[in-house]
Amino acid sequence: MTQSMDRLDIFLAGTVFHDIIFTGMVTPPAGGHEVWTDGMGSSPGGVANLAVACSRLGLRTSLAAAFGGDVYGDYCWAMLSEAEGVDLSCSTRFEGWHSPVTVSLAYDHDRAMITHAHPPPIPTEEMIGTPPDSVVCFADLGGERDSWVDEAIARGSLVFADVGWDATESWNADALRARLTGCHAFVPNAVEAMSYTRTDSAGAALNVLREWVPLAVVTSGSGGAFAADGETGETAWIPAVPVEALDPTGAGDVFLASLVVGSLGDWSLVHRLRFANLCAALSVRDFGGALAAPGWAEVANWWAQARSHPRVARDYEFLDDVLAHATPRTVSRAAATIGLRPMDPFISAHSFHRHPTVDVPEETP
Repeated sequence: MTQSMDRLDIFLAGTVFHDIIFTGMVTPPAGGHEVWTDGMGSSPGGVANLAVACSRLGLRTSLAAAFGGDVYGDYCWAMLSEAEGVDLSCSTRFEGWHSPVTVSLAYDHDRAMITHAHPPPIPTEEMIGTPPDSVVCFADLGGERDSWVDEAIARGSLVFADVGWDATESWNADALRARLTGCHAFVPNAVEAMSYTRTDSAGAALNVLREWVPLAVVTSGSGGAFAADGETGETAWIPAVPVEALDPTGAGDVFLASLVVGSLGDWSLVHRLRFANLCAALSVRDFGGALAAPGWAEVANWWAQARSHPRVARDYEFLDDVLAHATPRTVSRAAATIGLRPMDPFISAHSFHRHPTVDVPEETP
């Protein structure tokens, strides 16, 4: 895929949430009961998951979103623009508007989410105006399709689309197919895909969706990923990469970012799916949201350990060439809180060392 240095790799638009993630729950919440957890993390979430995942894999990434005029907004803006290098020139900060907040409860290899948010003062489409020129765009087509998507398609951008859960549970396939007109790729999870296509398996859903877009991908968590590329004629199913999961939040966004990386590199469909499955698996080992996304260093570390297994070495041999052109960098992970003030050097050097009984233990992230 030909890329110009004058174009962004990917442009995204959506809602940024401040995520607070709890892990290690022994039982689910119940009325009248207090549930203690052994892990907590804070991180930007929502569309920030995808933006950070793209940036950490070396894509020139621009994001359009509303940011609140509060500490959460300060934190999310700083993490994205300063720590992660995401371009926020199409984003807007609104004083007097509070950041959307989601509490994610990881339990029994899944998660439940509780969210509080108000619509931003102006619609995202109004914030964007004319979208920046980019090779790829991401659009959430769970609702009405914004006009900027049409403009991006007219300018030659490849639109990768996703949908969220249909709260009405009507799963209107005709309406969705109309919204997907002109899009390059559609990447739903298995439940969404089966619901929209009225099928009973991810593979059967893929056979329907491949008629809607050039690149159809259905993710199925531990069941792997199914895909059909109408431009190359390839079809594939690739199993998931087994890892010990801590929190699945954001894994689908990491999968999508990795799929875009492979598409921009003109990789085979099998290699695109293997890489996307791998990166999604690496992300669930850490606290969810944006800061669980792996960078090239994490991919390289996994490959250095995994290549001693003959089957893995055969399947992922393509990573040798990929990593030869990658630029690893240090990335941050979710912390238990935000805005923790630095410890006073004098106290750190004297009081805590002399009086271990008042030492502040390191928090579990």
